[in-house]
Formats: sequence, C-alpha cells, structure tokens
Amino acid sequence: MSYYADAGFIPITAEALPDRLDSPTIQRFVVDGYGPLSVLGRSDAGRILLAHGAGAGHLSIFMRQFAATLAAQGVQVLAIDLPYMQHMNEQGRRRPPPPVKQTLAQFAGWYDLLVPLAPEPLWVGGKSMGGRVASLFASERQCQGVIVAGYPFHPPKQPERLRVSHFSAIQCPMQILQGERDPFGTYDDVMGYELGMNVDVVWLADGDHDFKPRRASGTNQQVLIDEAAIHAASFVRAQRAEASVDHSTLV
Repeated sequence: MSYYADAGFIPITAEALPDRLDSPTIQRFVVDGYGPLSVLGRSDAGRILLAHGAGAGHLSIFMRQFAATLAAQGVQVLAIDLPYMQHMNEQGRRRPPPPVKQTLAQFAGWYDLLVPLAPEPLWVGGKSMGGRVASLFASERQCQGVIVAGYPFHPPKQPERLRVSHFSAIQCPMQILQGERDPFGTYDDVMGYELGMNVDVVWLADGDHDFKPRRASGTNQQVLIDEAAIHAASFVRAQRAEASVDHSTLV
C-alpha cells in the first residue's frame, strides 16, 4: 500500500467532495487530479486552506496539532500536501520544493476547487513556506484572510534577503504567529519592519521556527502550538464578526 493509503486516505472525485465536508470527524481523501486532503471539523467560525512547510507535510506532528486545535475552536481546516511532498512521502526520499511560482499555481488550484464548496468564506494559510505561498496568493487574488505559522521573513543568517515586498499588495487581514527566537525572523528583526496596518504579529514566548522554546522557559512546544492556533481562531472569529457588523450597517 502507499503512504497515504496506509494513513487512511481514501480516493474520491472532486465532484463527490462537497457531500463529505460537513462532518465533525477527521476525514482523509486523495482527491482525483489534486492530491491528499485532510478535513478537520465544521466551519462554525470559518474555514481555512492550510499548506505545509518545505520539509514536512500536513501529517507532521506540528501540522496535525495546529490543525486539530483550530478545528476544536470552530475553524474547519482543509489541509493539503503539495505534489512534491506527495512524491517525497511515497518515495521515502527528501527533495526540495519546486520554484515558488509553481507551488503558488498548485495552491491556487486547490483554492479554486474548495472555495465554492461551502457558503463560509475561505481563508488561506500555512506553516513557513506554506504560509509564504498563502501570502503570495493573497497578494494576487482576493481572499478572506491569511494565517501564517512561522513566516520565513528571510533565510537564517541572511536578514538582507527579505521576503515581504508583496505585503503591500495584500488587502485582507493577515496574522503571523511567530516564535521570538525564529531564525527566519526574530522579534528584534521583525519589529524593525513596516508590514502594514492589516498585518497582526503574535509573538510566542521563546519559541523557535517550530515554536519550540528552551527548557528554561518553563513552557513547551505543545503549549505554544495550541496558543498559536487559539490566537488564529480568535482572529478569524473577530474578522467574521467585524464583517457581519459592517454588513448590517448597509442594510
């Protein structure tokens, strides 16, 4: 059996997907023509298309916990593995991600499939590289909002190679959940950037890129992942409430 079959993923057509989304249980599909998709929770507060980081797919411990906590807070998570990650998992060999434009096109294909399947607006987001891709998508397309767990502001030890030039084109709300010690953008680094009024940065005490704090901090990675997801769900709910108020003033 394949990696995904062993993990409980079942094949499904894109046409059959809408009838399977409204369930409180975790569902795992391989969508014909698209790839692996995990669906967690119902969209009581909203829903989000979530992409993984460069080195591990959406079944990593970090991604599973982050997604599960979001779902427990009423945000339906639609978590995907991009094609290169699917090949990596099936072959058991590490490989680098393709050029970001190719990854962005694949992410956009998932968005176009999923956005009409429910009335609730679809947010975009991801961990590290996946979050960067989501932010690039939001700079080119209208969407409800962006959630990023550990934004890669620059490569480690290369602060001059900033990846924020597209932020000015993002019109929707964006929240970045960042460890204070993240080598891709520490607290001291990021506080010197002009990110825009629509960008909310939440700092996770003593966390690194995977939200792992030092032992002396008195906390642990699981606590910080949950804290990040709870902040993200609150952000989604707040934006939904604000949109409802704005709409009510117009009718």
